[in-house]
Amino acid sequence: MLLEAPVYKELFGAVEIYEVQKVIKLDTQTRDVGSFTVTNVPREDIYGILEDMAIVVPMKNEKLQLVDGVLKAIPHQCPIIIVSNSKREGPNLFKQEVDLVKHFYNLTRSRIIMIHQKDSGIAEAFREAGYTEVLDEKGAVRSGKGEGMLIGILIAKAVGAKYVGFVDADNYIPGSVNEYVKDYAAGFLMSESEYAMVRLSWRHKPKVSTKGLYFKKWGRVSEITNKYMNALFGVATNFETNIIVTGNAGEHAMTLKLAEIMPFSTGYSIEPFELVYLFETFGRWGRDPHTDVYDQGVEVFQIETLNPHLHEDKGKEHVRDMILSSLGTIYHSELATEGLRRRILQELRLHGLIGENEEPPKPRTMPPIENINANQWMKILEDNAETLLRFEV
Repeated sequence: MLLEAPVYKELFGAVEIYEVQKVIKLDTQTRDVGSFTVTNVPREDIYGILEDMAIVVPMKNEKLQLVDGVLKAIPHQCPIIIVSNSKREGPNLFKQEVDLVKHFYNLTRSRIIMIHQKDSGIAEAFREAGYTEVLDEKGAVRSGKGEGMLIGILIAKAVGAKYVGFVDADNYIPGSVNEYVKDYAAGFLMSESEYAMVRLSWRHKPKVSTKGLYFKKWGRVSEITNKYMNALFGVATNFETNIIVTGNAGEHAMTLKLAEIMPFSTGYSIEPFELVYLFETFGRWGRDPHTDVYDQGVEVFQIETLNPHLHEDKGKEHVRDMILSSLGTIYHSELATEGLRRRILQELRLHGLIGENEEPPKPRTMPPIENINANQWMKILEDNAETLLRFEV
């Protein structure tokens, strides 16, 4: 794969954020391209990383045709972890997903682990581990993408993965999913730290118009989130910037060593919260006991995909919730100044998302999972699960 070289980066303490790198060519040979402005990541190295990368697919009541395409596009080397929160009655959409996955396995012999987010075995495993922050008042795992991602990370840790990547299940272009996973691998190969994150920026996000597809560069939520995420970075470092373009990057990946020491938020705030946490914690020295993180640094790569991203339209309410959650995360950051908070309030009131005397909600967070014994957690899950499916080669 040929990418623009990671030439420019900005520093905030131990956090290094690289300027967006465009994919130039998806597949290349190993020979040197002879340019300082281009990085050549050999396909052999990419496939080597894929062996150690688990891909988590959180889903909830998605169209089966889209799910089928996404699963078929994930490179065969990667174990697939499906965490579904779909309906199990009236109608039983989860059963339809299970049937689809069984058929997919019979055709491909891919490594797959699938479970329902509300499985009582998961809740029991978390209780046994003393990790109750993920449970609701009834003792079940809360609904939410963040909770599903957390389950996926623990399963990835239990199966011995070194990297974990996330892809959404509502993608209309299966080939883009295949690229996303390889982009993750390329990012990790460029990293010099064991604490690395790769966040994807879509080349275009097509919208249907009366004249056909309009290839829009930015989604509305991304424009707003990136604007205020850059503002937060600027007021924290005293240097204005526009380097952040992946504030809402649902497609992203990280090393397991980074994933297990990070807290996660719930709802739509999860992706911006990851950046805010890194800024608050490792942007200043001595805020965290993991001294090796400060020694190695946290590297955040932003890669612009070659493929466009066309996903399911979840409606205006979905967009409004994403804006409110994303800006609420930035608003409640301890790095935010009063001036920045006022600007965020004005933005939210302009969109009619809060009243005159209201504030955006503070994101609910879940602590890191580093102290959970993943193998023991998985054993308890397997002993108590009612929906767990595990397909091995």
